[in-house]
Parts: sequence; C-alpha cells; structure tokens
Amino acid sequence: MLKFDLHMHTAYSRDCTTSLKSIIRRCQQIGIGGVAITDHDTIAGALEMKRIAPFPVIVGEEIRSRKGEILGFFLTEEVPRHLSPEETMTRIKAQGGLVGIPHPFDRLRPHSIIRSDVWEKLMPYVDIIEVFNARVMFPSADRDTARYFAQSNGFLASASSDAHTLGEVGRAYVEMPEFNDVAEFKAALAQGKIFGQKTMINPLVPLSTPIRKLFSRLRQGR
Repeated sequence: MLKFDLHMHTAYSRDCTTSLKSIIRRCQQIGIGGVAITDHDTIAGALEMKRIAPFPVIVGEEIRSRKGEILGFFLTEEVPRHLSPEETMTRIKAQGGLVGIPHPFDRLRPHSIIRSDVWEKLMPYVDIIEVFNARVMFPSADRDTARYFAQSNGFLASASSDAHTLGEVGRAYVEMPEFNDVAEFKAALAQGKIFGQKTMINPLVPLSTPIRKLFSRLRQGR
C-alpha cells in the first residue's frame, strides 16, 4: 500500500518556493510513497519531479478556468489557464488524463466549479472529487459535504495536503494499492482510505511567498 498525496505545489508555482529535492527528502522522511505534483497552470515541475523522484509521481496541473480551479492528472501537455471549464476538461480528457475538483465546498473559495451555473453540464467529465484538503479552514463540515457528494454521485474520492510549504507535505493522503497506469489508478483509488490533519495556515504566508520569489529573481538578475 502507498500513502499518496494527491495535490501539492512546488517552486514552479507562483505562490510556492519549495524545491523538488526538498519535497523528495520530506516524503522519504514521513513515509509518503507517491505524489501528484499539481502546480498552478504548469506541468514543468511535475515532469522534472517524475524524472528525478525515486517514487511514483503523477504529472498534474491545477488549472484556473474561467469558472474556478480544476485538477488534471496524468497529463502529457500543459493546459492553458482562463479557458472555459468545459474546454479545460476536454483538453485533460483528450490526453488520457483524469479530471479532479479541488476543495469543492471550501466556503472561503467563492469560485468553485461545483457552485457554478455550468456544473450539471460538466459532471460527465469529472472523475475525482477532493474530499479532504488539509488547507480547508472548516474541515469537518466541508469534508463531510464533499464526501457525501462524491459518494452520492459516483465520483472517486481523493485527499491532499495542497502543500505550498515543506512542512505541509503529507498532511493528508490516500492509502491505496500500487498501480501502473490510469485504469489501475482509478481501481486503486476506489479502494483507498483517506487520512489527514488540518494545516494551520499562517495568514502572512500567501503574501510572503511572492515577495521572496521576487527578491530571488532580482538577485539572479531576472
């Protein structure tokens, strides 16, 4: 069985400075056996992590559509941001990927695909609902709502740290069987057990990360 963290960010995201190598070390220290790298609007970090990591890596992307964020898993090509949600999902599916909905009922995120006026049209594209996100501020009610929604609509359920800092890696994960391809992943996720703890977010972190990245670019002359 693998402990799989199915949504996290790296220094390739605009709001994160965590290096790939430090994530690998952290995963090895705490027993996380696989990750989905889902940087914002890019798969560059995920592709590099897949190349260097000694454990399974799913190439993913957290894509900002015009109606909210969408997760793509098992991608081979980057999906552009600011497309319609239907076009975003179509592009994920066209490359054999899976469509996930992150933090679907987080009441602090008003732009949720599930709350959008086009949700019913999008449902046939969706494979996975994230039912535990360690960064959701109101985890009990939101988690229960997401779990019930996934079960009642026949979606697979996932869990993630949504890590933007190193200490968050592995705060939530799915314990699931090993797999070799997309079909086996879906079967394994259906058997998975979800574990997690809420992450206490420092309210200054979202502000400090872009500032640190800006100073880093200035030092490098970029």
